Amino acid sequence: MAAAAELECPTSFKYWAKRDEPGARRFRSIVKRLTGTDAFPTDTQARAFTADLFAGDPVAERYIDEVFDGPIGSKRGREMLDQALVHGIDAVEDAPEAMKALFAEFEDVPDWVKPELVEQGAAIWRRWGTMLFAIAGTTTLGMYTEAAVATPLSLAGGYAGDNALRRFLETSRFWIDVSEQGALLEPGSKGRATAMRVRVMHVSVRRRVEGQPEWDTEKWGLPISQSYMLLTLIGGSVAPALALWTLGYQTSKKEIYALIHFQRYMGYLLGVRARWYPETIPDVLRTLAMVLVSRAFDAGEHGAELIESFPAGFAPRDGHRGLRRLREMYNYRIYSAYTTLFMPPSIRKQYNLPRAFPWILIPIVRFPFITALELVRRTVPGMNKIVEKINMRHRENWYRAQMDGREAKFDATGALRR
Repeated sequence: MAAAAELECPTSFKYWAKRDEPGARRFRSIVKRLTGTDAFPTDTQARAFTADLFAGDPVAERYIDEVFDGPIGSKRGREMLDQALVHGIDAVEDAPEAMKALFAEFEDVPDWVKPELVEQGAAIWRRWGTMLFAIAGTTTLGMYTEAAVATPLSLAGGYAGDNALRRFLETSRFWIDVSEQGALLEPGSKGRATAMRVRVMHVSVRRRVEGQPEWDTEKWGLPISQSYMLLTLIGGSVAPALALWTLGYQTSKKEIYALIHFQRYMGYLLGVRARWYPETIPDVLRTLAMVLVSRAFDAGEHGAELIESFPAGFAPRDGHRGLRRLREMYNYRIYSAYTTLFMPPSIRKQYNLPRAFPWILIPIVRFPFITALELVRRTVPGMNKIVEKINMRHRENWYRAQMDGREAKFDATGALRR
């Protein structure tokens, strides 16, 4: 193995040192005895991951430099982007070469894409409904302990303080749009348009954060790097599928592989070009193990603000009464319960989070009923589609109620908080 100093790796990502510590060695030994395989990726795979902590999205970055941050400006640039997303790049008069290159890549469907698996994965998200929001939102909190993740979000201000719920709902809108039937493969679809807007937003945030004195590239790599975008994709496939089993929701091994493929193509539209993409469940779990053992817990007040703002964002709003207030109270309490279920106790106790008891009893009491419904869904012909339609309607209604008349913007061209 190469010495750590010879590896292209941010100094805060201490995988090469920590994997040889006694606890990691014991974990590795147990996994080897139980499964016959390593708990961590190969050195080649790990090096690809750590190198991608310094990698961004060159095609989209050139577009931002020449259009949004260039002579055209963000306002006109966004108008041109919206026009191209609806009518195609040929409809944009005098489109800059950087924009043409971006759309040429975006509209190209790689040979490895299997449309049937993309659609199957999207259908699983539709079937999960709002449970995807709950699991993806709460399991992500554990990574806000890392400055490489928390600092860009804190600087941008989107997931902190009073903005936490609004930005989370924008993310929920993204999840809804990209999982509508045919959304990722139909030219001009709302799902593809949302994916492009999120891709541009990521680059805008990366550009602004990277230039701030608070950001340390040698220590953390690139803001919103290829590797952390890859982890976000994992957070929408294997991680929630396994987590939902604990609540009674049953996702088969075959379905999880469809989710991995769906996420891989969605990531392609978002500009994810990882040197190594884990395409199997064991490889995904090895990647997660590598990241967990490498954690620096260096986010400080940035991480605390993000973690504590998330459940607080669901608290009942001033002036709301009656059924609306009851709905908000329920969401606040159930999301508080989910943070308890899906955050390690050793991490959760470090932050000022709402009390979960007795609300944590709700998912426990629901477990046998959900399990029974899942067994019916998997065995009775036609029930799967019925459940999918019900949950699609519910997630849209939930989103509209939470947004309270607002619309998702997916815009990060403004100034940072600091």
